[in-house]
Amino acid sequence: MADVIKMPKMSDTMTEGVLAKWHKKVGDKVKSGDVLAEVETDKATMDMESYWDGTLLYVGVEEGSAVPVDAIMAVIGKEGEDYKAALEAEKGAEAPKAESAEAPKAEDKKEEAAPAQGGGLSEEELAAKGVTVIRMPLLSDTMTEGVIAEWHKKVGDKVKDDDVLADVETDKATMEVMGYATGTLLHIGVEKGQAAKVNGIIAIVGPEGTDVSGILAGGSAPAAKAESAEAPKEEKQATTADAGTTAPVAESSSDSRVKASPLAKKIAKDKGIDLAQVAGSAEGGRIIKKDIENFKPAAAPAKTESASAPAAEKAAAPAPVIPTYVGEVKFTEAPVSQMRKVIAKRLAESLFTAPHFYLTISIDMDNAMAARTAINAVAPVKVSFNDIVIKAVAVALKKHPAVNSSWGGDKIRFNEHTNIGVAMAVEDGLLVPVVRFADGKSLSHISAEVKDFGGKAKAKKLQPADWEGSTFTVSNLGMFGIDEFTSIINSPDGAILSVGAIQQIPVVKNGAVVPGNVMKLTLGCDHRVVDGATGAQFLQTLKGLLEEPIRLLA
Repeated sequence: MADVIKMPKMSDTMTEGVLAKWHKKVGDKVKSGDVLAEVETDKATMDMESYWDGTLLYVGVEEGSAVPVDAIMAVIGKEGEDYKAALEAEKGAEAPKAESAEAPKAEDKKEEAAPAQGGGLSEEELAAKGVTVIRMPLLSDTMTEGVIAEWHKKVGDKVKDDDVLADVETDKATMEVMGYATGTLLHIGVEKGQAAKVNGIIAIVGPEGTDVSGILAGGSAPAAKAESAEAPKEEKQATTADAGTTAPVAESSSDSRVKASPLAKKIAKDKGIDLAQVAGSAEGGRIIKKDIENFKPAAAPAKTESASAPAAEKAAAPAPVIPTYVGEVKFTEAPVSQMRKVIAKRLAESLFTAPHFYLTISIDMDNAMAARTAINAVAPVKVSFNDIVIKAVAVALKKHPAVNSSWGGDKIRFNEHTNIGVAMAVEDGLLVPVVRFADGKSLSHISAEVKDFGGKAKAKKLQPADWEGSTFTVSNLGMFGIDEFTSIINSPDGAILSVGAIQQIPVVKNGAVVPGNVMKLTLGCDHRVVDGATGAQFLQTLKGLLEEPIRLLA
């Protein structure tokens, strides 16, 4: 069956997107992960990826056209497959909307007479009654699912259109999700700590008492809920079966009487923890995920082993006494965050797709250190060595556009602008905000911008516009005392610079051995776009700029 591609909701405020450019045409082969098109939203221009393998059979939107969210854009299927049935099925699903719009006034009056009953109506019919279905928004161009970090409202609460309903953890940041609807929170489809696919139902807001069973029957989130509801039944049956053969079943039966979230029960089951021994910290003593993770079982078995050890030693008196130590096998496990999932995916793709090679050069930083001291005496903000490196890289890239390039399969893009990505370590992984047009900015301007990005990154407040569009990346571990290292290229960039620490070592100057300050730079290159000689020439230019930093101000 062919797969219909619809306009995704790429931001929480997006109602439509403009199809800026198609990267595939009808008849082209498509793989999962391929960029189908560029979509201009109200916040940024983002890549729309395919989640299916096959052939592009149909394109229903022209470049430059505005497309409402969830409108049909294209169809992917097997080569030669009849895709019209899939299109007709999707259009048939939209028919109830037209029918509800043409409903006679008499039916409208009936609906007004009984506003508390939805009667299992569809999403389109309930929308006419003021019911809003809130789905997991696409909060970044790489996001496929989001984890509910915190609910700010509970079922039954009154909600206004500007209220924040929940915090969602994506692969790059934790963002707020607003309902954009006024009414009562009728349903929550995803519990705190659980993940929901993009466009999956996470909540429903509408008039108090409305029956939303018709929406839940066809939604994606309730299916997961049904599975979790079936799980306790299976556990109960297993417990009953065990009761016929084994006497001590009190532990399993006690779990059913303990107040605990489904997630807490699942984790407890996986770890073999008896919920009756866990103290709940939530309202009414309810056990949640945090309580299970912090639970420490009694170390009775260890004491038993310790008690039996002296008896064994007495029995073997002639043998030399060997001190015994009883340890405990202990570890913790944490679910992989959205950010770490994408880091793993993207860096693996970069390393195994782009043929990397590395070039290392040593820089005499004596003049740079003196220049930085002089600059900071008059600069409005403190300039770091990393700021000087970013500026020097941007200037050098202007002279070596081949390094400021990216591989496009059947073409190479040579960027004339210099957008420098600055790798920043955060609690959950790595973010790369972009200093745009760095060659034209002063050192103070670059310093202020990097500091601002650092604060946003730690607070998880970076937005997609902050990390998109780099043409080259700088990764600096010098502040950790690392002499030199290699980095994986930040795709689709063609190169990345690894910056080590400044070290005081003996150097030869004018035939004499004197103390010197040396910093090592390692350039990682994609050999598909950057050759060895090209990378070496870029490093020579960069070396000249850093060893004579006055040239950066010329």
